[in-house]
Formats: sequence, structure tokens, C-alpha cells
Amino acid sequence: MRKPVIAANWKMNKTHVEAILFVEALRNLVDAEHLDKVEVVICPPFTAIRSVQTAIDSDGLGFGLGAQDLHWEESGAYTGEVSAQMLRKLHVGYAIVGHSERRQHFGETNETVNKKVKAALAADVVPIVCVGESLEEREAGDTESKVKTQIAEGLEGIKGDRLEATIVAYEPIWAIGTGKNASPEDAQETIAAIRSAISSLDKKVAAKVRIQYGGSVKSSNIAELMAQPDIDGALVGGASLDAGEFAGICRFETESE
Repeated sequence: MRKPVIAANWKMNKTHVEAILFVEALRNLVDAEHLDKVEVVICPPFTAIRSVQTAIDSDGLGFGLGAQDLHWEESGAYTGEVSAQMLRKLHVGYAIVGHSERRQHFGETNETVNKKVKAALAADVVPIVCVGESLEEREAGDTESKVKTQIAEGLEGIKGDRLEATIVAYEPIWAIGTGKNASPEDAQETIAAIRSAISSLDKKVAAKVRIQYGGSVKSSNIAELMAQPDIDGALVGGASLDAGEFAGICRFETESE
């Protein structure tokens, strides 16, 4: 059975002090009983990673720590970049790779996504690989083609245990930060197509790979999304900035039983 994973992507928000206060608030809202059923990951900006790591390690509650990006080289003359090895030394266990905002604003491609996925896995960091279509691509009926290409090229050469360890996040670009979200049925249809594309890479592990949905996820719609057979969690943006709202998303399974 695939354990759901709920990840908070804070993007360029929260100072290190605000991050500490968030973790302190969240630990009072999401307890060990919830974490037995749902994997919770916090992805702060680089400047707050050390502070969040210390806060997480001090309480031993079991939140995971993630980064919002990484570079594929171990070291070198790459001003402003951070390697997977550097992140792992800070107990970072996850890294978001290929988010649509990275693709749109910073020239991320399927090729660089593939390099980053391989670098993350080599450093024992779980990549959360983002795929998704624009509104224009969706209206043109190109959703399935787009995400299958992103999977084929972004995960090229990843098989077996390495593929099973990878998390994929389906984020329809038109639903990120807009208040709009794909219906649970639409999300399920596309995520099923993503799982089919993963099967083309390694049929044996495709059923074990966890696939999240991301795009205006809130506590009010998470249960409906999670009721779908192929949706294994959520990559949460704006709603993850409020501890109470994010806790409501993390507690969906207990509340819906």
C-alpha cells in the first residue's frame, strides 16, 4: 500500500524565525497518530532549512524536510546553487525538481530535471518530480501527451528501486495559485496516465510509485482528491503557509474515516 505524502512548498516565503514558529504550531496540530498514516514534508526556502531541521530534529515527531530545488553537480563554480550532497548534510530527505515556476522563470527543461533527479537519488534524497500542462495545452487536448513526455524525458534511465523511491507531483499549471483546481475525476484521469507512462519505464514498480496532486489544494478539497485510487498525496503551495490550514490537509485521512 502506498503511504500518502503531503508536502508543503513554501516557495519564496517565510524567514527562518517564521519557519520555526510554523513548525512549533504544526507539532501541536499533527501528532504521531496522523504521521503513522501520512508522510508530512516541509520544503522551506534555503535560508530556513537549517532552522527547520533543528526544530524537526528537536521534537522527534517525524516531519520530513525537503528543499525546493538543487543542482546536479556535487560542487564547482555554480554561484548561487546548492548540491544534493550539501542538502543531505542538513538532513534534507526530499527535493522538489522541475516545478512549473522553475521551468517558466528559470529555464528548467526535461533534460535538467533528469540530471537533478539522478543527482538527488545518488545522494539519498527523494526527488519530488513535477509535471503538468498549461491552460492552452489542456484546452488543445494535449494534457496526456505533455505529461507523458515530461515523465519519459525527466525520468529517463531511472528504474527499479530508484524509480520506486521517486515521487511524482502532477501540477496543472493553470491551477497553481489561481484558486482553480482540477476536479478529482480530472486529476485522477491524468495521474492514471502518468502512472501508465511510469509503467513504460519499469512496469514492475509503476504501481508502487507515489503520485501527488498539486494545484490550489485546500483542507476543503483534499479528502475528495485523496479518495481517487491513483492519488497518493498533495504538493501544497499557498495553503501550506498557514499551520492550521496545512494541518487540516495533513489530517484528511483520520477525519474522513
